[in-house]
Amino acid sequence: SFMSVFSGVCGGEFSILRSPQSVVFRDGSWPIPGERIPDVAALTMGFSVEEDLPWPGLGVGDLFHRPQATVLVTVKGVDKLPVKGFSYPIENAVPFSLDSVANAIHTLFSEETPVVLQLAPSEERVYMVGKANAVFEDLSVTLRQLRNRLFQDNSILSSLPLNSLSRNNEVDLLFLSELQVLHDIASLLSRHKHLAKDHSPDLYSLELSGLEEVGKRYGEDSQQFKDASQILVDSLQKFADEMFNLYGGNAVVEVVAVKEFNSPLSRKTRSILQASQSKKENPYNLAYPYNYDYSVVFNIVLWMMIGLALAVIVISYNLWNMDPGYDSIIYRMTNQKIRMD
Repeated sequence: SFMSVFSGVCGGEFSILRSPQSVVFRDGSWPIPGERIPDVAALTMGFSVEEDLPWPGLGVGDLFHRPQATVLVTVKGVDKLPVKGFSYPIENAVPFSLDSVANAIHTLFSEETPVVLQLAPSEERVYMVGKANAVFEDLSVTLRQLRNRLFQDNSILSSLPLNSLSRNNEVDLLFLSELQVLHDIASLLSRHKHLAKDHSPDLYSLELSGLEEVGKRYGEDSQQFKDASQILVDSLQKFADEMFNLYGGNAVVEVVAVKEFNSPLSRKTRSILQASQSKKENPYNLAYPYNYDYSVVFNIVLWMMIGLALAVIVISYNLWNMDPGYDSIIYRMTNQKIRMD
């Protein structure tokens, strides 16, 4: 089964497009801190988080029937998307990732067949683990592949009403190629339906920047931006429905729409049409974050070592002082038999 989380951040909005009955979202305008969005995804899938989440939007739900997939779609460049479902404002929209959820899936289901796909098409950033490598090996991930995919016979160009968008403009094609990726993910998964019906949870995290580029190129009051926004909403809704149905209704689909991410530090930005990618650095040589399991592991190792050391000392002492007179009767009988012979 599968839980799909489709998250939309529009300048600050987190929307739940589809969710199963076992996951309870409450209707209200409670703000969700941007850095806690990965924790919402983890909790809906039944994983624990290091810090309690006192957010009223998420109810307890059915603890024994967890969703089997999370689909999180982040849309950059817009404050709000008119999608169907519950929506919550985002406070402090900082950049986030679902790496912690992916790690939990790897740790708990390493022997099974989870699908983990994290993708940012415009930045050519892709991360596939487990069965995702086999299912999505034909997925277009580089800008060249995306462009070629759009001009194939069965692409979305033949079915989408482009309106004011042009198939001759790089920015428009970039936006449309991201929608093609959404279509292809659902299409490829439908050919491997058994993976949506297994017992291991799946994770899909997608980051779409095409709408942001359309806004920069034409302006946010332009007809192109309005048309692109409407096409995106329709595509997201269709994608959410397809993924929800592929997992038999056992998926949470959420959308995060964010105008731009806040960051306490100055952040280097780059056009998504550039090819190079800046590397993350650690200029202050900071230590890794404290792990809350440290004291638990330390105690287990310490007392196990002390126990083993004491056991070796006691066993060695008793062996050294063993009385040969109490030796096994096997040896004494054998010795007699030899003497009799």
